Amino acid sequence: MSLARRHRDRVLAAKTVASAPDGGAAVVPAAAPSSAAGAANASPENRAAAQIALRLTHDLRRLKEIKSIDLKIAAKREMLPHYRDWLVGLHKADAGVGSGIAAEVLPTCMVWMIDVGEYSDAIDLAEFMMRHRVEMPARYQRDTATVILEEIAEAALKAQAAGEEFPLCILDGVDHLTYGEDMHDQARAKLLKAIGVEQLRRAEESEAETSAPRLNAALDALREAQRLHDRIGVRDRIRRAEKLLKAVTPEPEETNEQGGNTSA
Repeated sequence: MSLARRHRDRVLAAKTVASAPDGGAAVVPAAAPSSAAGAANASPENRAAAQIALRLTHDLRRLKEIKSIDLKIAAKREMLPHYRDWLVGLHKADAGVGSGIAAEVLPTCMVWMIDVGEYSDAIDLAEFMMRHRVEMPARYQRDTATVILEEIAEAALKAQAAGEEFPLCILDGVDHLTYGEDMHDQARAKLLKAIGVEQLRRAEESEAETSAPRLNAALDALREAQRLHDRIGVRDRIRRAEKLLKAVTPEPEETNEQGGNTSA
């Protein structure tokens, strides 16, 4: 895509939000017939919104026809660049998007970004959505905070189960973004487990004298996960973290009655 086309998409997306409080809901749906005269008289931003609506309809239909999870992820990775400049324009407009096409594009692309591993971009979209109260489409059956937390937590736990590391900054970012949001305890426990497992793994790879802070952080997260959901499966890791912390924590020196060191 040319630089001029990318710039145009960003500008039109921003104008769509600025000119329509509903984020483009007034645009005729892609599947509905429209007259040539109506299409010719439509504003550039409304025509751009209609094109995005048509693309999203086509892409969702295509994904529904794909059975393999790996192939679905590959398809989403191929699809996302076509929405990226539109999303940049909406983000720069920094306004509510109501219930129009933008309210479909934003959450859908956020989930796709998680699926393909673009976690930082997904968190940016989630922050925008939460700030402007953009709701998830009904098909996701959860609110924005729960989706971003649970989907990234599950991605982290899957990677960790395979022996792979997961970016701790991403987990901490999700924890910060969703702090104080009302959601089921089981969902929050997943994120805390992922944080605790990652902190424990990093502590085990650290030098003994520098591992204590990570072990304490791991224990805080794992114990809170256990408190929120007693079947989250962290008991063994808590015991391991406690054992490692005891091994690297120096014993306090004994003192005599005058407060002096007994070895003096």
